[in-house]
Amino acid sequence: QVQLVESGGGLVQAGGSLRLSCALSGRTLSRYRVNWFRQAPGKEREFVAGIIWGGGTTYYRDSVKGRFTISADSAKNTVHLQMNSLKPEDTVVYYCAASYAGNTYWGQGTQVTVSS
Repeated sequence: QVQLVESGGGLVQAGGSLRLSCALSGRTLSRYRVNWFRQAPGKEREFVAGIIWGGGTTYYRDSVKGRFTISADSAKNTVHLQMNSLKPEDTVVYYCAASYAGNTYWGQGTQVTVSS
């Protein structure tokens, strides 16, 4: 069992930055892939970025490449999503999820609002 708690969402102007954090607790975290997803009302949840905890390999959706950076702080069991050059279309709820061996655990989500 893994527990995830997101933080760092809020209101920012277009072009600004936010850093989301996902604090994880549980056993054998180094085996997990941790992903950030986002979901707008009435739309499907979409992948944003991911990191393999043990090796550090990262993945991004095309629309955030060059703007978002995912990183893992092993000492604090936390995964960060640094979001720069934010756009109004980035306004959605962001979720982190940890996956391993067919199991996926989700956080509660954090709202990001980008004003134009």
